[in-house]
Order: sequence, then C-alpha cells, then structure tokens
Amino acid sequence: MTGSGPISRVKILVLNSGSSSQKSALFDLKDGETSDQKAGSPLWQAKIEWNKEGATLAVSSAHGESLTRQTKTRDRKSAVKEMLETLWDGPTKVADAKEVQVVGHRVVHGGPDLWKPTVITDSVKLAIRKVEPFAPLHNRAELEGVEIIEQLLGSVLQVAVFDTGFHRTIPLPAAVYPGPYSWYEKSIRKYGFHGINHQYCAGRVAQLLQRDLESLKLVSCHLGNGCSLAAIYGGRSVETTMGFTPLDGLMMGTRSGSVDPGILTYLLREAHTTGEKLDKTLNEGSGLLGISGVSGDMREVLAAMRDGNSRAKLAFDMYVHRLQLAIGAMAAALNGIDALVFTGGVGENSPEVRASACAKLGFIGVELDEERNRQSPADQEISLPSSRVRVLIIRAQEDWAIAQDCKQVLQHKPAN
Repeated sequence: MTGSGPISRVKILVLNSGSSSQKSALFDLKDGETSDQKAGSPLWQAKIEWNKEGATLAVSSAHGESLTRQTKTRDRKSAVKEMLETLWDGPTKVADAKEVQVVGHRVVHGGPDLWKPTVITDSVKLAIRKVEPFAPLHNRAELEGVEIIEQLLGSVLQVAVFDTGFHRTIPLPAAVYPGPYSWYEKSIRKYGFHGINHQYCAGRVAQLLQRDLESLKLVSCHLGNGCSLAAIYGGRSVETTMGFTPLDGLMMGTRSGSVDPGILTYLLREAHTTGEKLDKTLNEGSGLLGISGVSGDMREVLAAMRDGNSRAKLAFDMYVHRLQLAIGAMAAALNGIDALVFTGGVGENSPEVRASACAKLGFIGVELDEERNRQSPADQEISLPSSRVRVLIIRAQEDWAIAQDCKQVLQHKPAN
C-alpha cells in the first residue's frame, strides 16, 4: 500500500491530542472516493476527558456498540493505550491492530519549518520537540501519542498534520509583531491555530452555498475551550486571532486571550511573580473561569448567569464583546464578508453566543433567523433570506480532515 498507484482500501487511525482531552477515530477510505468537503462517518471513535478524579473514556463504533467508563489513572500514556485497545478488542472492536495502515496526528505547532502534512521520522519528531516551548501542553501530548503508536503498532506509517499549516499564507504585515525586527528573525511571529478546522469549514461552506471557494470572503469562528477566528479569502487564511501561541486573541474557557503586556511586566516587577506562575494563570486560571469563578465551560457559565450570578453574566458579556470586536476586525482585513461561520463546541451548540455575537453586526449585513438559530442545525444556514451575509453553523470535522491528508500522503509516498 505504499506505491503511487490507486489504493483499493485503507484504514486510517487519527489521534487528536489536546491539553485536557484526547480524541481518536478510525476511518475506512476506499479507492475512488474523492476528498470532497462532506465528512464521512468513522468506523470507531473515542474520547478521553481528564478530570479531578482521573479520566472518563467514551467509545462508540459504527456497529452500534458503545462503552463509557471512569478510570482513576492520571497517566496520559496508560489512558491512551486503554482507549486504543478498545479499537481491536472488546465490544467496540471494529478492526485488528494490523489492519491500521497509517496513523495521523494533529500537531498544534509546526513552527517556522513544518506546515505540510508530513511523514513522521526521527528528524520530524526532533523538529516538533524543538518548537514545544511554543505550545508545550499540546506538542508534548502529541509526541507522546506518536510514541504510544510506536509501542502498540510498531513501524506503521505515521503522519503529522499541523494546525499552523493553513495560516502560512498570512501576509507579513499581519504576521510580524511590532517589536524589534530581531524577533521575526528568531521565528517569533504570528502562526495561528485551529487551521485544520478553519480550512475544512471554508471548503464546506463553499459546497453548501454552491459557490466557488476562490471568490468567497469568510470569517470562521472556532469557539470551543480554545477560541480563534480566521479571515479566509479564496480558501486562504489572510488573518487570524491566535498568534505566536494559542494564548493570543479571544477570551476563552480558561485562557485570557489578548491582554495588555504591561500588566505582565507590572506583575513581574511589583508582585514578584514568576514567568511560570504567569503562564499558568493566563492559560489555566483566566477567561470564562477566571472572571466567572464558576467554570470555563460555557454551558455552566450560562446556567449560573440564568441563576443570577453577576460574575457569570460579566464573563459572558466580556466573551461576546471581544468576539464582536474580532469579527469586525476580520471583516476589515477581508474588505468585506460573504459568510460568517460558527464551529466548535460553543459555536455549534450555543444559540445564546451566536445570537449575542450577531446582535451588533447588522451594519455589515448580518440578519439572524432567530428560530433557526435556536435549533442549532449542523451544516446549515441560520440567517434570514434577506441577510447580505450568510451565517452558517458548520460541524467541526478535524479528524476526517486529517484522515484525508493522510490518504494523500500515502498515495504519493514512494514505493519502498
């Protein structure tokens, strides 16, 4: 299966490692299937969510089998191994381990050199490890995933698909920070993230609207625990809210997003805090959690707000305010906007966030259909027919997009 000819059938396992979660899926792709923008269903999918008690594992298969169990282990490698074993053993088994022909990994940060989907070699692992300080929680987990696959599946082909890759087209005036030019020479620049999903959403919107992607100006809002916007023109990223690290930009679940850097130097100088403490505060103790004091989960913040919690309401209002500002900035970068996309866990499932975000966007032509918005329909429009800007909900399909990239790499890999 490593030649450049047609592939009759290929099973691709995807590992999508996050700082607080681990997702995985197995796809069975056949020869003749085109890489269109409508995602196919996996044969098997699983998710681990780490919590104070350990981890919750949830698995389901295309055969209708499922399992959910709590494990007390806080060791990522042990939990991921346990998850993967449900693919080839037990009630959710859909394939033998030896049937997996390629494993795709979402790698959050590729740094200045890695952006194309790439076969993982020792030198590639070294390059990913080299840029680990740019996104330490993510890249470290992703490298652990590679090691686990090596232990379980031996020399199976592994492919890295980079979240930063889609944003490589951002022009220099948007990518270079206004510090000394030596920063840029040291690879300190805007990289952007969530690129796998932003790229998928752009193609899916073009398909749904029956428009040529090359002609579309889109603002894609990826809103989950991490949040970012992308301005996309002609299928290419021209601006985004996240920057050198995934900490920049919008207010998020537990991350601050953009803050005055003078606050940080003040705290270092006057409060005698450390860089490590600041990093932890900005990444884990800020955002919705830091302001509300309730949770970094938008659902819990909304529930507290409905119960009259004033800090929860402030957190929600701040989140929406910053989201509105960023949408306006993305539209300005595009010199207009044809479609506004909501994706990610919050973007897809929170009518309150979408309605509030769109409430002040009438000046650019956004008219939301309130009833359609309440229904949260996946991969459909939620704007009124009179709206100059089409508003859509697009279900995030990172795993499927990674599998498609892996298939392309496999098809073009030289024969041994």
